[in-house]
Amino acid sequence: MKKEMFISDSDLRALAQELLTAGTAVIAPVQKKLPLGERIEYARVQSPDQLVFNQAVSANSLKEFIMPPTVAILCWKQRKAEVELQEIPRDPTPQVVIGAHPCDAAALAVVDRVMDWDYHDELWFDRRNQTTILSLACTAGDGTCFCTAVGLAPDSSRGADILLLPTANGFRAEVMTDKGEKLVKAHIPRFKDLENQQPLPALEAAKKKIAANLRMDSKAIQGLLEKGFEHELWKTLGLACHGCGGCAQVCPTCHCFDIVDEPEGVDQGTRRRNWDTCQTAKFTLHGSGHNPRADQNCRIRQRLMHKFFIYPEKFQEVLCTGCGRCARVCPGGMDLPEVLKMLTAKAAL
Repeated sequence: MKKEMFISDSDLRALAQELLTAGTAVIAPVQKKLPLGERIEYARVQSPDQLVFNQAVSANSLKEFIMPPTVAILCWKQRKAEVELQEIPRDPTPQVVIGAHPCDAAALAVVDRVMDWDYHDELWFDRRNQTTILSLACTAGDGTCFCTAVGLAPDSSRGADILLLPTANGFRAEVMTDKGEKLVKAHIPRFKDLENQQPLPALEAAKKKIAANLRMDSKAIQGLLEKGFEHELWKTLGLACHGCGGCAQVCPTCHCFDIVDEPEGVDQGTRRRNWDTCQTAKFTLHGSGHNPRADQNCRIRQRLMHKFFIYPEKFQEVLCTGCGRCARVCPGGMDLPEVLKMLTAKAAL
Protein backbone atom coordinates (compact mmCIF):
# COMPACT_ATOMS: atom_id res chain seq x y z
CA MET A 1 0.00 0.00 0.00
CA LYS A 2 1.13 3.56 -0.63
CA LYS A 3 -0.86 6.67 0.20
CA GLU A 4 0.57 10.17 -0.19
CA MET A 5 -0.35 13.05 2.11
CA PHE A 6 1.20 16.25 3.48
CA ILE A 7 2.14 17.27 7.02
CA SER A 8 3.64 20.60 8.03
CA ASP A 9 6.49 20.98 10.51
CA SER A 10 4.12 22.41 13.11
CA ASP A 11 1.60 19.60 12.61
CA LEU A 12 4.38 16.99 12.91
CA ARG A 13 5.39 18.49 16.23
CA ALA A 14 1.74 18.64 17.29
CA LEU A 15 1.47 14.96 16.37
CA ALA A 16 4.42 14.25 18.65
CA GLN A 17 2.70 16.13 21.48
CA GLU A 18 -0.52 14.17 21.00
CA LEU A 19 1.42 10.92 21.17
CA LEU A 20 3.22 12.00 24.34
CA THR A 21 -0.05 13.06 25.95
CA ALA A 22 -1.52 9.63 25.16
CA GLY A 23 1.40 7.91 26.92
CA THR A 24 3.14 6.74 23.74
CA ALA A 25 6.93 6.93 23.80
CA VAL A 26 8.34 9.20 21.11
CA ILE A 27 11.88 8.54 19.83
CA ALA A 28 13.57 11.12 17.63
CA PRO A 29 16.93 12.64 16.75
CA VAL A 30 17.77 15.34 19.29
CA GLN A 31 20.67 17.74 19.84
CA LYS A 32 22.62 16.51 22.84
CA LYS A 33 25.07 18.75 24.64
CA LEU A 34 28.36 17.15 25.66
CA PRO A 35 31.33 18.52 27.64
CA LEU A 36 33.28 19.14 24.42
CA GLY A 37 30.45 20.09 22.10
CA GLU A 38 27.17 18.75 20.73
CA ARG A 39 25.99 15.82 18.64
CA ILE A 40 22.79 14.35 17.24
CA GLU A 41 21.43 11.28 19.06
CA TYR A 42 18.26 9.25 19.00
CA ALA A 43 16.56 9.68 22.36
CA ARG A 44 13.19 9.43 24.01
CA VAL A 45 11.84 12.97 23.93
CA GLN A 46 9.79 14.78 26.54
CA SER A 47 8.73 17.68 24.32
CA PRO A 48 8.19 18.13 20.57
CA ASP A 49 10.56 21.10 20.76
CA GLN A 50 13.41 18.59 21.08
CA LEU A 51 12.82 17.12 17.61
CA VAL A 52 15.60 17.89 15.14
CA PHE A 53 15.09 17.38 11.40
CA ASN A 54 17.46 17.24 8.42
CA GLN A 55 20.61 16.92 10.49
CA ALA A 56 23.66 14.67 10.26
CA VAL A 57 23.35 10.95 10.90
CA SER A 58 22.80 10.38 14.62
CA ALA A 59 25.67 9.02 16.71
CA ASN A 60 23.65 5.99 17.82
CA SER A 61 21.28 3.73 15.92
CA LEU A 62 17.66 2.72 16.53
CA LYS A 63 18.75 -0.76 17.56
CA GLU A 64 18.84 0.06 21.28
CA PHE A 65 15.12 0.95 21.27
CA ILE A 66 14.15 -2.47 19.88
CA MET A 67 16.96 -4.54 21.38
CA PRO A 68 18.20 -2.76 24.54
CA PRO A 69 21.88 -3.23 25.46
CA THR A 70 20.75 -5.36 28.39
CA VAL A 71 17.37 -6.92 29.08
CA ALA A 72 16.20 -9.27 31.85
CA ILE A 73 14.86 -12.62 30.65
CA LEU A 74 13.91 -14.27 33.94
CA CYS A 75 14.65 -14.29 37.66
CA TRP A 76 15.66 -17.34 39.67
CA LYS A 77 15.69 -18.32 43.32
CA GLN A 78 17.41 -21.37 44.75
CA ARG A 79 15.82 -23.31 47.61
CA LYS A 80 18.28 -26.04 48.53
CA ALA A 81 18.20 -28.49 45.59
CA GLU A 82 15.32 -26.74 43.86
CA VAL A 83 15.44 -23.71 41.60
CA GLU A 84 12.37 -21.54 41.19
CA LEU A 85 12.08 -19.58 37.94
CA GLN A 86 10.08 -16.37 37.77
CA GLU A 87 8.97 -15.04 34.42
CA ILE A 88 9.48 -11.34 33.84
CA PRO A 89 6.36 -9.70 32.35
CA ARG A 90 6.83 -8.40 28.82
CA ASP A 91 4.57 -5.48 28.04
CA PRO A 92 6.55 -2.88 26.08
CA THR A 93 5.26 0.66 25.80
CA PRO A 94 4.00 1.59 22.33
CA GLN A 95 6.55 3.87 20.69
CA VAL A 96 6.74 6.02 17.59
CA VAL A 97 10.00 7.02 15.95
CA ILE A 98 9.81 10.40 14.24
CA GLY A 99 12.62 11.31 11.87
CA ALA A 100 14.40 7.95 11.61
CA HIS A 101 17.23 7.92 9.08
CA PRO A 102 16.31 5.59 6.17
CA CYS A 103 19.45 3.50 6.83
CA ASP A 104 18.18 2.83 10.37
CA ALA A 105 14.63 2.00 9.34
CA ALA A 106 15.98 -0.41 6.73
CA ALA A 107 18.29 -1.98 9.31
CA LEU A 108 15.33 -3.04 11.45
CA ALA A 109 13.80 -4.80 8.44
CA VAL A 110 17.13 -6.54 7.77
CA VAL A 111 17.45 -7.80 11.35
CA ASP A 112 13.77 -8.88 11.36
CA ARG A 113 14.76 -11.69 9.02
CA VAL A 114 17.37 -13.29 11.26
CA MET A 115 15.23 -12.77 14.36
CA ASP A 116 12.44 -14.76 12.70
CA TRP A 117 14.60 -17.35 10.94
CA ASP A 118 14.92 -20.64 12.85
CA TYR A 119 13.49 -19.12 16.03
CA HIS A 120 10.96 -16.35 16.61
CA ASP A 121 12.74 -13.95 18.96
CA GLU A 122 9.97 -12.67 21.20
CA LEU A 123 12.19 -10.13 22.96
CA TRP A 124 12.87 -8.48 19.61
CA PHE A 125 9.37 -8.64 18.17
CA ASP A 126 7.64 -7.55 21.40
CA ARG A 127 9.15 -4.10 20.92
CA ARG A 128 9.29 -4.23 17.13
CA ASN A 129 5.55 -4.78 16.82
CA GLN A 130 4.86 -1.92 19.23
CA THR A 131 7.01 0.49 17.19
CA THR A 132 5.82 2.70 14.35
CA ILE A 133 8.56 4.22 12.20
CA LEU A 134 8.30 7.62 10.53
CA SER A 135 11.54 7.83 8.58
CA LEU A 136 12.80 11.09 7.12
CA ALA A 137 14.60 11.20 3.78
CA CYS A 138 18.20 12.20 4.34
CA THR A 139 19.69 15.37 2.84
CA ALA A 140 22.75 15.65 5.09
CA GLY A 141 24.86 12.54 4.46
CA ASP A 142 28.63 12.86 4.86
CA GLY A 143 31.71 11.26 3.33
CA THR A 144 31.28 7.98 5.20
CA CYS A 145 27.66 7.33 4.13
CA PHE A 146 27.27 4.64 1.47
CA CYS A 147 23.64 3.50 1.54
CA THR A 148 23.42 3.59 -2.25
CA ALA A 149 26.23 1.01 -2.50
CA VAL A 150 24.17 -1.57 -0.57
CA GLY A 151 20.94 -1.16 -2.52
CA LEU A 152 19.32 1.63 -0.51
CA ALA A 153 19.05 5.40 -0.95
CA PRO A 154 18.62 8.58 1.11
CA ASP A 155 14.88 8.29 0.45
CA SER A 156 14.55 4.52 0.82
CA SER A 157 11.22 3.46 2.30
CA ARG A 158 12.33 0.02 3.51
CA GLY A 159 11.38 -0.54 7.14
CA ALA A 160 9.35 2.67 7.29
CA ASP A 161 5.67 2.78 8.13
CA ILE A 162 5.57 6.36 6.85
CA LEU A 163 8.30 7.96 4.75
CA LEU A 164 8.66 11.72 5.13
CA LEU A 165 10.15 13.65 2.22
CA PRO A 166 11.13 17.25 3.04
CA THR A 167 9.41 19.94 0.97
CA ALA A 168 9.51 23.72 1.08
CA ASN A 169 6.54 23.87 3.46
CA GLY A 170 6.81 20.66 5.44
CA PHE A 171 6.88 16.99 4.54
CA ARG A 172 5.40 14.78 1.88
CA ALA A 173 4.14 11.75 3.87
CA GLU A 174 4.09 8.44 2.02
CA VAL A 175 2.10 5.89 4.03
CA MET A 176 3.71 2.49 3.46
CA THR A 177 2.13 0.02 5.93
CA ASP A 178 -0.97 -0.72 7.92
CA LYS A 179 0.74 0.65 11.03
CA GLY A 180 1.36 3.88 9.20
CA GLU A 181 -2.26 4.02 8.04
CA LYS A 182 -3.45 3.43 11.60
CA LEU A 183 -1.33 6.32 12.87
CA VAL A 184 -2.67 8.66 10.18
CA LYS A 185 -6.29 7.74 10.94
CA ALA A 186 -5.74 8.34 14.66
CA HIS A 187 -4.36 11.83 13.96
CA ILE A 188 -6.12 12.69 10.72
CA PRO A 189 -6.41 16.47 11.43
CA ARG A 190 -2.60 16.68 11.23
CA PHE A 191 -2.44 15.32 7.68
CA LYS A 192 -3.59 17.28 4.63
CA ASP A 193 -4.07 16.61 0.92
CA LEU A 194 -0.75 16.44 -0.88
CA GLU A 195 -1.53 18.99 -3.63
CA ASN A 196 1.73 20.13 -5.30
CA GLN A 197 4.34 19.45 -2.63
CA GLN A 198 7.58 18.37 -4.31
CA PRO A 199 10.65 17.04 -2.43
CA LEU A 200 13.49 19.55 -2.03
CA PRO A 201 16.29 19.53 -4.65
CA ALA A 202 18.69 18.83 -1.77
CA LEU A 203 17.45 15.24 -1.78
CA GLU A 204 18.70 14.58 -5.30
CA ALA A 205 21.98 16.29 -4.43
CA ALA A 206 22.35 13.98 -1.42
CA LYS A 207 21.80 10.92 -3.62
CA LYS A 208 24.57 11.98 -5.99
CA LYS A 209 26.93 12.84 -3.15
CA ILE A 210 26.46 9.51 -1.37
CA ALA A 211 26.63 7.51 -4.61
CA ALA A 212 30.04 9.10 -5.26
CA ASN A 213 31.36 7.91 -1.87
CA LEU A 214 31.41 4.24 -2.81
CA ARG A 215 30.58 2.05 -5.77
CA MET A 216 30.91 -1.66 -5.15
CA ASP A 217 29.84 -5.02 -6.49
CA SER A 218 28.39 -6.95 -3.56
CA LYS A 219 28.31 -10.22 -5.52
CA ALA A 220 31.96 -9.85 -6.52
CA ILE A 221 32.97 -9.11 -2.92
CA GLN A 222 30.96 -12.13 -1.77
CA GLY A 223 32.87 -14.31 -4.24
CA LEU A 224 36.21 -12.89 -3.10
CA LEU A 225 35.41 -13.52 0.56
CA GLU A 226 34.27 -17.06 -0.18
CA LYS A 227 37.72 -17.87 -1.56
CA GLY A 228 39.75 -15.51 0.63
CA PHE A 229 39.61 -17.03 4.11
CA GLU A 230 43.41 -17.09 4.28
CA HIS A 231 43.99 -13.89 2.31
CA GLU A 232 46.93 -11.68 3.35
CA LEU A 233 44.65 -8.64 3.66
CA TRP A 234 43.34 -9.87 7.05
CA LYS A 235 46.78 -9.31 8.56
CA THR A 236 46.80 -5.73 7.28
CA LEU A 237 43.32 -5.00 8.59
CA GLY A 238 44.01 -6.74 11.89
CA LEU A 239 46.87 -4.34 12.62
CA ALA A 240 44.49 -1.37 12.55
CA CYS A 241 41.67 -2.98 14.55
CA HIS A 242 41.79 -2.42 18.34
CA GLY A 243 39.13 -5.04 19.08
CA CYS A 244 37.15 -2.49 21.11
CA GLY A 245 33.79 -3.40 19.58
CA GLY A 246 32.81 0.24 19.08
CA CYS A 247 31.71 -0.55 15.54
CA ALA A 248 29.21 -3.14 16.75
CA GLN A 249 27.83 -0.82 19.42
CA VAL A 250 26.81 1.83 16.89
CA CYS A 251 25.97 -0.54 14.02
CA PRO A 252 22.22 -0.76 13.32
CA THR A 253 22.44 -4.36 12.05
CA CYS A 254 24.90 -6.04 14.46
CA HIS A 255 22.73 -8.23 16.65
CA CYS A 256 25.04 -10.63 18.53
CA PHE A 257 24.33 -11.08 22.23
CA ASP A 258 25.40 -13.10 25.25
CA ILE A 259 23.17 -14.57 27.95
CA VAL A 260 24.48 -14.56 31.52
CA ASP A 261 23.16 -15.38 34.98
CA GLU A 262 23.93 -12.49 37.31
CA PRO A 263 23.82 -13.39 41.03
CA GLU A 264 21.92 -10.99 43.29
CA GLY A 265 22.81 -12.22 46.71
CA VAL A 266 23.52 -15.78 47.77
CA ASP A 267 20.52 -17.67 46.42
CA GLN A 268 18.93 -15.60 43.68
CA GLY A 269 19.72 -13.74 40.51
CA THR A 270 18.60 -12.61 37.08
CA ARG A 271 19.30 -14.03 33.66
CA ARG A 272 20.03 -11.23 31.22
CA ARG A 273 20.65 -10.83 27.53
CA ASN A 274 23.46 -8.38 26.79
CA TRP A 275 24.92 -6.99 23.60
CA ASP A 276 28.12 -8.71 22.53
CA THR A 277 30.44 -8.51 19.55
CA CYS A 278 32.67 -10.83 17.55
CA GLN A 279 35.42 -8.20 17.75
CA THR A 280 36.42 -8.94 21.35
CA ALA A 281 38.80 -11.73 22.32
CA LYS A 282 36.40 -13.42 24.74
CA PHE A 283 33.54 -13.74 22.26
CA THR A 284 34.72 -17.16 21.03
CA LEU A 285 36.85 -18.17 24.02
CA HIS A 286 36.06 -21.78 24.99
CA GLY A 287 35.93 -23.07 28.54
CA SER A 288 39.00 -25.18 27.71
CA GLY A 289 40.99 -22.02 26.99
CA HIS A 290 41.03 -22.63 23.24
CA ASN A 291 39.99 -19.68 21.05
CA PRO A 292 39.28 -20.39 17.36
CA ARG A 293 39.67 -16.66 16.67
CA ALA A 294 42.84 -16.09 18.61
CA ASP A 295 43.95 -12.81 17.04
CA GLN A 296 42.42 -9.63 15.69
CA ASN A 297 43.13 -10.72 12.12
CA CYS A 298 40.57 -13.50 12.54
CA ARG A 299 38.08 -11.27 14.31
CA ILE A 300 38.02 -8.49 11.72
CA ARG A 301 37.74 -11.21 9.07
CA GLN A 302 34.69 -12.57 10.87
CA ARG A 303 32.99 -9.18 10.93
CA LEU A 304 33.44 -8.63 7.20
CA MET A 305 32.66 -12.25 6.31
CA HIS A 306 29.44 -12.16 8.33
CA LYS A 307 28.20 -8.94 6.77
CA PHE A 308 29.23 -9.51 3.16
CA PHE A 309 29.39 -13.30 2.70
CA ILE A 310 27.71 -15.38 5.43
CA TYR A 311 24.55 -13.28 5.79
CA PRO A 312 24.11 -12.78 2.02
CA GLU A 313 24.41 -16.56 1.51
CA LYS A 314 21.53 -17.10 3.91
CA PHE A 315 19.29 -14.09 3.24
CA GLN A 316 20.40 -12.81 -0.20
CA GLU A 317 21.29 -9.35 1.09
CA VAL A 318 24.22 -7.78 2.92
CA LEU A 319 24.10 -7.20 6.67
CA CYS A 320 24.83 -3.50 6.27
CA THR A 321 22.79 -0.43 5.40
CA GLY A 322 25.68 1.95 4.71
CA CYS A 323 25.18 4.32 7.67
CA GLY A 324 28.96 4.79 8.06
CA ARG A 325 28.87 4.93 11.87
CA CYS A 326 31.57 2.27 12.25
CA ALA A 327 34.02 4.45 10.31
CA ARG A 328 33.15 7.50 12.42
CA VAL A 329 33.77 5.86 15.80
CA CYS A 330 36.75 3.60 15.03
CA PRO A 331 39.78 4.67 17.13
CA GLY A 332 42.06 2.79 14.75
CA GLY A 333 40.80 4.66 11.68
CA MET A 334 39.18 1.56 10.20
CA ASP A 335 37.15 3.03 7.34
CA LEU A 336 34.62 0.48 6.05
CA PRO A 337 33.91 2.31 2.77
CA GLU A 338 37.66 2.33 2.05
CA VAL A 339 37.92 -1.37 2.95
CA LEU A 340 35.02 -2.16 0.60
CA LYS A 341 36.71 -0.18 -2.17
CA MET A 342 39.83 -2.27 -1.62
CA LEU A 343 37.81 -5.50 -1.72
CA THR A 344 36.03 -4.37 -4.88
CA ALA A 345 39.36 -3.67 -6.54
CA LYS A 346 40.79 -7.05 -5.50
CA ALA A 347 37.63 -8.82 -6.71
CA ALA A 348 38.13 -7.25 -10.15
CA LEU A 349 41.64 -8.69 -10.54
